Amino acid sequence: MSARKSRANATEKVWSHEEQQAKINEVKKLMGPIADKLPVLCSDASILRYLKARNWNTKKANKMLKETLKWRLEYKPEKISWEDIAQEAKTGKIYRATYTDKQGRTVLVMRPSSQNTESTTGQIRYLVYCMENAILSSNSTDGYMVWLIDFHGWNTSCLSMKVTRDTAHVLQNHYPERLGLAILYNPPKLFESFWVMVRPFLESKTSKKVKFVYSNNPESLKIMEENFDADKLESSFGGRNPIGFNYEDYSQRMMEDDKKMTHFIDSRCSSPTYKALLSKSQMLDSAAFDVDSQASDDESDTDEIPSNLRRPDDKLQEVTSATTSDSR
Repeated sequence: MSARKSRANATEKVWSHEEQQAKINEVKKLMGPIADKLPVLCSDASILRYLKARNWNTKKANKMLKETLKWRLEYKPEKISWEDIAQEAKTGKIYRATYTDKQGRTVLVMRPSSQNTESTTGQIRYLVYCMENAILSSNSTDGYMVWLIDFHGWNTSCLSMKVTRDTAHVLQNHYPERLGLAILYNPPKLFESFWVMVRPFLESKTSKKVKFVYSNNPESLKIMEENFDADKLESSFGGRNPIGFNYEDYSQRMMEDDKKMTHFIDSRCSSPTYKALLSKSQMLDSAAFDVDSQASDDESDTDEIPSNLRRPDDKLQEVTSATTSDSR
């Protein structure tokens, strides 16, 4: 309990801009030549997310970021296309809304009761695609996003601890400091028991961003009023916008976004040198990615966060700035 308290206290410290930059520079030193060879993935904004996720511990942030770089090279999230995952999207179980919240943050709508496939691999792949797309489309200054989770039609048949565990693993290990707010809209009483099981898979700072909202509770509805424009918000979440998910329209949007992603990759990675650096044979070299030996001094720390609780690099702040201007 004391370790948890100390961890909570550590997150409360407010770091000055100069102190933050010093920490970022320290991580870059620990990263070695990789930071210079992959300037986008190892940008200041990216490193800052990992530092926040690891309570400003530079060794742990370095280890976490290297693990993400290795994951991205193996999983290749930026290469997932709409055609690869279109089947997963047909029921609208996850999609990027056409509106943002009042802070300009991208909104991902999720409907657990609309699950239409059985493959955990396919479901996680679609989730990763949605995360990459949300980051690519983000126009907010902080890079955070909002999740609107609609529990209409939810029951115990929608439960999957494996999917939940794998989802938490990917999001917390490889997408740190991306969630700004998660709204659970009209969750049934039964979900409270499931939430008790799910919370251990989430970091405390993440679970604090989760808000329960009930349409018959005026007090909780204030959360919606504070965060969304009612004229833009879907009626299923108490807004006045009658337009919901349409697969054909959404498919068109995503194919357009795929073109933007391709344009970004081509424009940023056109040089032979950079392409060579992205080859798996070089980037997975043990000298570059010896993540097991990195931060070994911290492995026994009482405040170390379990491996199943980590989360992602961003589609790079540069992706955001380079593409959103084209899409707006």
